[in-house]
Amino acid sequence: MAPECTFCQIVSGELPAEYVFEDDRTVAFMDINPATDGHMLVVPRAHAVDVLSVDEHDWTAVALTARRMARWVTGALGAGGVDLVQANSDGTVGAQTVFHLHVHVLPRYRGDRLGPWWTQQTADPHGITRAAERLIEYGRRDLAADRAQLSLSERPT
Repeated sequence: MAPECTFCQIVSGELPAEYVFEDDRTVAFMDINPATDGHMLVVPRAHAVDVLSVDEHDWTAVALTARRMARWVTGALGAGGVDLVQANSDGTVGAQTVFHLHVHVLPRYRGDRLGPWWTQQTADPHGITRAAERLIEYGRRDLAADRAQLSLSERPT
């Protein structure tokens, strides 16, 4: 737990929240500034700043709880759809404002004020290819580092 973290304080019960669901790894509670009726947040109990730093088991648990909450808002509130939004930011870009991993479960309704998240535009095919090449190269190095780390952890001490 990070004592200065608002979501850690909610998880611990220090701050009030309208809990919807909780299990051993996650808590789902209503957003106090909802974008739509039924907007809620799913967080891991353990503090993690973002998706890049969260334990993989906690991330999996958050994803499963978010999926369950998507089912609940469509069933209970009659939402026509659901957007699951997980934002990460270094504090200068992106939309993350509370630095405790969370997934927004945003019920979507016909005519809601959210609209589409972006306008699709045709991009330069060469730019798409260059981005894919950079991602693949980075991914190769990242996977090799993961394999090396795994190999080190399997060695007897």
